[in-house]
Amino acid sequence: MLEALADAQVAALPVKLLIAGEFYESAAPYEALIQKYQLEDRLVRATDFIPNERVADYFCAADLVVQPYKHATQSGVSQVAYHFGRPMLVTDVGGLAELIPAGVVGYVVPPTPSAIADALVDFYANDREEEFAAGVRQERTKFSWEVMVTALKEVAFPTASS
Repeated sequence: MLEALADAQVAALPVKLLIAGEFYESAAPYEALIQKYQLEDRLVRATDFIPNERVADYFCAADLVVQPYKHATQSGVSQVAYHFGRPMLVTDVGGLAELIPAGVVGYVVPPTPSAIADALVDFYANDREEEFAAGVRQERTKFSWEVMVTALKEVAFPTASS
């Protein structure tokens, strides 16, 4: 994501990157990229543990929730973004693409800086926030309690015709 933020087209956009959540590994490689690409003025850092009562602040502040994973299975971040109605950009690793219908709620891109940058430029140049937020509101119904309970009932109490 930091390398995508340094892309000339992205650098021309009036956006800042909000880095939210604590590091689970050394921050040194990320700090080196920030210095290398002179990104300090384009960042807002909130890299401490974020308590539950503050999570909404960060999701609601975001135009787009970017999950630039290099490796992943699923991500709880996606479900939280659905809850808060935020469009998403995820990399096509692990099971992330299964949760994020590309072009409906956001973007599914290869895990490369250029692909992430291209999606960011498209998002802002084509003013896609409301379009994707509407898609998020529609898609999140698939994850409702009602849908889950119905699925559990079908498994626990299959009909006689099954």
